[in-house]
Amino acid sequence: MTCLQLGGACDQVFEAETFEEIAELSKKHAMEMFQKGELSHIEKMNEMKALMNKPGAVQEWMAAKKAEFNAL
Repeated sequence: MTCLQLGGACDQVFEAETFEEIAELSKKHAMEMFQKGELSHIEKMNEMKALMNKPGAVQEWMAAKKAEFNAL
C-alpha cells in the first residue's frame, strides 16, 4: 500500500505481511516527514487528529484501511 492509500500525502510504498506491520511502517514514515517539516504530511496528520475527536471515527477508519489491506 502507499502512503496515500493509508491516509498520507505521497506515493511512498510500504510492504508488510500484516495490517499492523504496515500501519507501523506508515506511522514511522509520518513521523519522519513531520520531523522534516513536510507540510502535506503535517496537514494529513492534522486531519487525523480531528478525526480522533469524533467518537468511533478512528476505529471505523482503521477498519476500512484494514479491509483495503486484506483485499490486496
